[in-house]
Amino acid sequence: MLKLLLKEQKEVIGTWCILPSPEVVDLLTKAGLDFVIVDMEHGAIDLKTAQQMVTAAQTNWCNGLIRVPKNLDYLISTSLDTGCNGIIVPHVKQMGDVEKIIKAAKYHPLGDRGFSPYIRGGDFGKMKDEKSTDVINQESIVGIIIEDIKGLRNVESIVDNEFIDLVYVGTYDIAQTLGKSTNHKDVFNILEKTTKIIRDSKKSVGCLFHNKNELKKFQSIGVNFLTYGVDTKVLYDSFHEITKWR
Repeated sequence: MLKLLLKEQKEVIGTWCILPSPEVVDLLTKAGLDFVIVDMEHGAIDLKTAQQMVTAAQTNWCNGLIRVPKNLDYLISTSLDTGCNGIIVPHVKQMGDVEKIIKAAKYHPLGDRGFSPYIRGGDFGKMKDEKSTDVINQESIVGIIIEDIKGLRNVESIVDNEFIDLVYVGTYDIAQTLGKSTNHKDVFNILEKTTKIIRDSKKSVGCLFHNKNELKKFQSIGVNFLTYGVDTKVLYDSFHEITKWR
């Protein structure tokens, strides 16, 4: 179970899914990934397609997470209603952002997420006992993305919240904020420093890697939610390489 692995800070591997396609998710998760992240911030994915993509992942015993477009309560709650294993919220900058996320993501008494047993997240009516919401509160994953200078400055207070399972470090946005490339030494130094703070708070750390060397480098500093590329990039690179064979 991904939630337990994150709690124990074990290494897991997965990818981002931008293509609005359950079939692509079905294919990818058959490869043995631990998770896929359905990207509703950057991908042209509506809620119906997101639910189908999550279902495809879970059919192959893979965890389906959804990156919501924004830190808004209805986006968080409706994403969780799809039955996904958890959500990841972008652009978290301060403790108040985290408190807002937990309020929307958790049922009473931890938050004020609205309850309906008739959605996929409630097993379409199979979950009749409202006490089952306690189980969902325990099992659902809440991840956040720190991807700007303000978030980096507040990382110690942000990770103090006990209901955060995962902190993903968005090196792309950090790099463009600094006016540097993602592989610049300054960006890596920020990742290394931030990873230590997060791991010291007993949280899992996520980041995007592009090749085997980068994977080993990230593993060495403690990144354990290892996210390889994006579906579009992986497909492009594979077929672009083939065109060179001519």
